[in-house]
Amino acid sequence: MNGPGRGNTVRTCVGCRKRAEQAGLVRLAIEENRVIVSGKETGGRGAWLHAREECLRAALDRRALTRALRRPGAEIDEAALRAGLTGNARRD
Repeated sequence: MNGPGRGNTVRTCVGCRKRAEQAGLVRLAIEENRVIVSGKETGGRGAWLHAREECLRAALDRRALTRALRRPGAEIDEAALRAGLTGNARRD
């Protein structure tokens, strides 16, 4: 991670595991025991993901979202996450 005044913060996508500037990723968080796309930086633990179908699919296949968010029993609505990330709830 870069400190203040050193450019954008770098995060790792939980899907593809590649590092990218925070501005190029979408933050996911837990709200009422559900994994949601968090449109803004909120308190608490977050996970970062590229807004791409393949990254979402990889994260779901590896169960990386609940592990990164440290909530093994969290509800994951795949269609809602896909819509929040890509604007399309349908899987291509």
